[in-house]
Amino acid sequence: MVRRRFESPEDLETAWEGYKEYCNDQSVLTHDFSSKNSEFVSKELKRSITYTIEGFCVHAKISRAQFYETYANGEQSYADIVTRMREECEIDARAKFELGIIPTQLAGLWMSKHGYSLKTDNQINADITVNLA
Repeated sequence: MVRRRFESPEDLETAWEGYKEYCNDQSVLTHDFSSKNSEFVSKELKRSITYTIEGFCVHAKISRAQFYETYANGEQSYADIVTRMREECEIDARAKFELGIIPTQLAGLWMSKHGYSLKTDNQINADITVNLA
């Protein structure tokens, strides 16, 4: 039997919550030129990064292949948490896209990971009978 990185579903859930906190609490040092003072000004800002299963695996020090093999394809209690994790990744990416945090140019790339497509179906099937009598 393979030793699990997360011994219980609760451990996996706790690690996921910790990862989301990590993503939501990133510090970014920004630099801007102040024309008023004629100098560069630095400021530390809080930013968030988008949740991903891949990012979680790196954060938890587990390979993606091992994660999917052990948890997504394993016991139902773990698989349910993995399903929720995927759903939360989708909701997080979609919210950041809709709020403008993810640039619209990248929306197709991010949302394609969740089954969305930029393609439109222009084919219309209609069965219309016209009576001109």
